[in-house]
Amino acid sequence: MSGERATENVSTAGRTPRIVVVCGLPGAGKTTVAEHAADLVDGPLFRTDVVRKDLFPDPEYTDAEMRAVYEELFDRAAAAVRRGDAAVLDGTFQHRNLRDEIQLVGDRLGVPVTFVKVDCDADTVRERIRARSNDASDADFEIHCQYRETFDDVEREHAVVDNSAGLDATRAQVTSLF
Repeated sequence: MSGERATENVSTAGRTPRIVVVCGLPGAGKTTVAEHAADLVDGPLFRTDVVRKDLFPDPEYTDAEMRAVYEELFDRAAAAVRRGDAAVLDGTFQHRNLRDEIQLVGDRLGVPVTFVKVDCDADTVRERIRARSNDASDADFEIHCQYRETFDDVEREHAVVDNSAGLDATRAQVTSLF
């Protein structure tokens, strides 16, 4: 059947398998948004920061490490969807090709992929990064600024959550999406 895309048969058993991608700059509040989204869609949360530490206890942040982290993230998401779960992914997804690749994973599995970009004003990011403790992320405000300069525009359908206000405002935005 030329022209048709082969998809895997995913058993849903009453649940709604899907992939939710929460992307944005370091320190913007992706994890806050992703945690609430995971609660709302009743699925596991997979964070690039955690996957990186699983794969590389002392990461060097090379391109090869980044590639391995995202490949593992995609594998974990696909495994969750095959179990009939929704999977929520938390990572910068800085480059367009990473967003394209996860879309292909969703297409192969026959499930929708929802993209949510988290925005936050720079002053708030600076303060939140400064106040972080015990978080898997190693990104500081300098890294945030570097990513801001090189982050590829999200040129596909996506929602935007502004995480500049308090937690209640952010959670309300996420709740309205899911």
